[in-house]
Amino acid sequence: MTIILRRRDGAAQPLALDHWVAPATPAERALLAALPGPVLDLGCGPGRLVVALGELGIPALGVDASDHAVAHARARGALALRYSIFDRLPGEGRWRGVLLLDGNVGIGGSPEVLLSRVGGLLAPDGHALVETAPPGVGTVRAEARLERDGEVSGWFPWAWVAADDLAALAGTAGLRLAGWHEADGRWIARLRREAA
Repeated sequence: MTIILRRRDGAAQPLALDHWVAPATPAERALLAALPGPVLDLGCGPGRLVVALGELGIPALGVDASDHAVAHARARGALALRYSIFDRLPGEGRWRGVLLLDGNVGIGGSPEVLLSRVGGLLAPDGHALVETAPPGVGTVRAEARLERDGEVSGWFPWAWVAADDLAALAGTAGLRLAGWHEADGRWIARLRREAA
């Protein structure tokens, strides 16, 4: 089954649905194993990363705005709650790890707002893993919709953040870039809160 994420300007990107429902990859598990708990997975979808964290003995909670996604996550044994990530969430300011992987840095269409939200969720010693697009592709803010087998969602705000733009965006949100992980063609940044 193919799902397409289409921008209003017509640009389209196939989504890796198989990846989102598959277990965490060895590279993902290595990244997750280095996280201190507890970890909050924003936009957890079917909970594959929350499950992997649990298997690694790291306490984790997933949140997603989709009832369908949360039901799938719970069926897999993940602890997941239905919330918008902009709602008041459990444990605000006490999460030692926050995940924005699988394109979720685009949620809401304003990376600065989303990254500020992440900063408010993190404990003072916490850090976030944020996946971006590769460098050089530019950051795009647009309305998008999902298309699958003739079904079309409504338009929603979304963003695509290029790796070379993340440090500046994070800085406006009170976060600093602490390093990059490149694995399997993916760009994943480690962000930390700026010292007060």
